[in-house]
Amino acid sequence: MDEKDAHENGELEPEKKPEPSRYIRIKPFSLIMLIFALVLATAAVTFFTLTVGDEKVVEVVKPQQVGIERKEFNKLFDAYDQLKQSYFDEVDDQVVIDGAINGMVDALGDPYSDYLNEKEAKQLNESISSSFEGIGAEIQESNGYISVVSPIKNSPAEKVGLLPNDTILAVDGKSIHGMSSSEAVLLIRGEKGSTVTLSIRRGTREEPFDVKIVRDVIPIHTVYAEMLDDKIAHINITSFSENTYTELLDALNEMTEKGMKGVLIDVRQNPGGILSGAIDISDLFVEEGKALFQTQEKGRPAEVYPASNGQKVNVPVALIVDDGSASASEILAGALKESAKIPIVGVKTFGKGTVQTPTQLQDGSNLKLTTAKWLTPNGNWIHKKGIEPDVKVPYPSYATLPFLDSSEEMKEGMVSPTVQAAEEMLEAVGYDPGEADGLYDKNTAQAVKTLQKDLSLEQTGVLSGDTTIGLMQKLRDKMKKDDPQLLKAKEVVLKEINS
Repeated sequence: MDEKDAHENGELEPEKKPEPSRYIRIKPFSLIMLIFALVLATAAVTFFTLTVGDEKVVEVVKPQQVGIERKEFNKLFDAYDQLKQSYFDEVDDQVVIDGAINGMVDALGDPYSDYLNEKEAKQLNESISSSFEGIGAEIQESNGYISVVSPIKNSPAEKVGLLPNDTILAVDGKSIHGMSSSEAVLLIRGEKGSTVTLSIRRGTREEPFDVKIVRDVIPIHTVYAEMLDDKIAHINITSFSENTYTELLDALNEMTEKGMKGVLIDVRQNPGGILSGAIDISDLFVEEGKALFQTQEKGRPAEVYPASNGQKVNVPVALIVDDGSASASEILAGALKESAKIPIVGVKTFGKGTVQTPTQLQDGSNLKLTTAKWLTPNGNWIHKKGIEPDVKVPYPSYATLPFLDSSEEMKEGMVSPTVQAAEEMLEAVGYDPGEADGLYDKNTAQAVKTLQKDLSLEQTGVLSGDTTIGLMQKLRDKMKKDDPQLLKAKEVVLKEINS
């Protein structure tokens, strides 16, 4: 599957060139799906092509005969026959078959397995192949709800303040409760410049809030490097794509030329990507022969992936993670933590320990199934558990404040949870709104006037428009400057350098 699709669907893709014996064999379950989806068409085509004329070569294959061979399908065929015979209206065979396959996949209870009918698969593939345009967030479905795994760095989703674990309740006013992640993606994605409104529920806050996001081309560059003071390099990996390993090598070479003495690898809010990227990058930090991770398919022993004798990073390292670090990011975290004894700093990771393989069926529909689970080098399955950091550093409380809609106006006398969020933002960036109680009083208005003065705006005391945008930008600047997890990771690496 295209890596751009993985950004918003949440699957850890297999290696680009998997072993033929492991990944391209037709598994029994996939075969069943093909038989079921095509059984009616097969019967019709078989009758027409093989029984008409003088050159009949086989007997007609009836659905009932297939059912006899696979007894578990007898009930399904009986239900289908009854539906065709007794339902008061016309029955669309394809819709019914698609619904049955969807039902089987949904019955697995796995948010990462999904079925797209021919039309849905075509729409999704077209939206990917034309250009990667949208909001830039990986999402997943769980218990009927769509939630954000992580926004992509420099994407519209990140810029408006979407956070990991935000629940998306509606898209442009349409509830998406009960939808699969693929169905939700079709609504959320769109052309560059178009606007989508998401209704968001965040944490324990009872009041949902709307976020208007202008869609854009999603950045495909995945590695960002900068040299901090004390010659400590900070390298941010935003996802694992086909080019991430090469980008990382370029970044490491650039930092080495600048005198790098230590490096902070940052995979916060990195939702993962292709498996080969996780393997290659983990290999840079793990001694030859030691395990990088393990995969295990149903009924098979776990397969261990050892580190190679290739290029290695030879300066002190720390890895920074958070609850948006998922899938391939967690493979990297597990390898560094257990095989390389590299310290992990931040908060517990997301917890996705499975591998998905998409299969295109003959009619153009797509069946994506979880085909294996992956384990850390020590054999731990972190699915729904995550990886605990060695050094826990939580985000400050202001980092989880909800987005403020700049089109809304807040002024003296108003009382609401949104006002309270604005007061907490003002306080976080150095303006005194008085008690952050949700009441827009004189103290709040005065704090806004001071903010407006600093932003060279008209001092009205009303929070809206450019004032709101300026407030949120100041908060983002503070989070970047006073990043407690980054500062702690730097401290850990400096300690190792000086020891």
